[in-house]
Amino acid sequence: MAIGDLGLMGTLRTKMQWHQARQRVLAENVANADTPRYRGKDLKAPDLPAAAGAGVDGRSGVRGARVASVSLAVTQPGHSAGTAGARGFKSDATPRFEVTPNGNAVDIEEEMAKSAENQLEYQTAASLYQQSMSLIRTALGRR
Repeated sequence: MAIGDLGLMGTLRTKMQWHQARQRVLAENVANADTPRYRGKDLKAPDLPAAAGAGVDGRSGVRGARVASVSLAVTQPGHSAGTAGARGFKSDATPRFEVTPNGNAVDIEEEMAKSAENQLEYQTAASLYQQSMSLIRTALGRR
């Protein structure tokens, strides 16, 4: 079994990829804060498995418990099968409430707050990933 097949590692990897893609979208929003008729965008959070500790075969560490395996669905030709790249995330079409006279719907303060929150969540996921890798190395005796 490859390390990437571990449920927790795959979940953290997907979460980090989503945060990277979201940071690009939020940066575009900030860059276009003065562009007439520009509507800010955001990404929907990915549907992560409820039991991140479950393996690919759908088994969890709890005796007798079964968790359905998770795989990416290719719903459009532009999607990549088997990877969770930036193209695999869906756009969040939440309507914006504040629109300037030139038609721009980007609130710079809101975008900067989202960006800061996104960065904090990415750092948390990256730290958990790093700690998990350290635990696996320790278990293998390769500290």
